[in-house]
Formats: sequence, C-alpha cells, structure tokens
Amino acid sequence: MSSKQDFTLRKRIKSFAFAWNGIKLVWLQEYNFRIHLFITLAVIVLGFALNILFVEWMMIIFAISIVLICEVINSAIERICDFINPNIHPKIKIIKDISAGSVLLASVGAAIIGLLVFLPYAFKILGNL
Repeated sequence: MSSKQDFTLRKRIKSFAFAWNGIKLVWLQEYNFRIHLFITLAVIVLGFALNILFVEWMMIIFAISIVLICEVINSAIERICDFINPNIHPKIKIIKDISAGSVLLASVGAAIIGLLVFLPYAFKILGNL
C-alpha cells in the first residue's frame, strides 16, 4: 500500500456511504440519539413558526450540530470500550462517563442557546395576550 492514495470520485462516494451507514446505525441502536433528533425537529418547527432571525438560526444549527456530533462520538467511544472489555471495568466506566459528560455539556449549552433565542419571542407573545 502506498502512502499516497489516489483521489477518485468512487472512493469519495463510498466514504459518504460509510458515513451515512454510521448515522443510520446510531439512529437504529441509540435511543438518546433519537431523543436528540426529536428535540431537533421540535426546535426547527418552533424556529420556523416564530420566524427567527438568520443569526438565531446559525446559533440554533450550531448548537444542534454539536449535540448530535457529541452523541455520535459518545456512541463510538462506548462501542470501542465494549469491544476492548465487554465486562464491567472501573477504568472503562470512567472513559464512558467522561464521554457521556461531553453530551451532557453540549446539551446544556444547546438548551441555554435555545432559551436565549426563544425566550424573547415567548415574552413578546405573552405580552400581547
């Protein structure tokens, strides 16, 4: 195998197929990922309903992306840990807990961004009642 791989369209298409397959696997096998996608859908619908600003969409999309990325990486780390040692092991537990912590931090950050974006709209609507 040479150190320099040839760039081909076929290889790029295959790499996208592998990546899409990974996302499908996370969807099928990870309950928390489905929860995050449900929340994502709700936030997107709310954003359209409230006609949020372009800059607010950027913040929302960034926050959603970070949460979903962390969830996918967390799932991969958990799988690697289970492959290395399928039994309960204190060091593996630490690795899994740290990885899950990244999802929690991203989710809290996304929730704060969501509140900063949507609360002014809620106050405006409540003020008009």
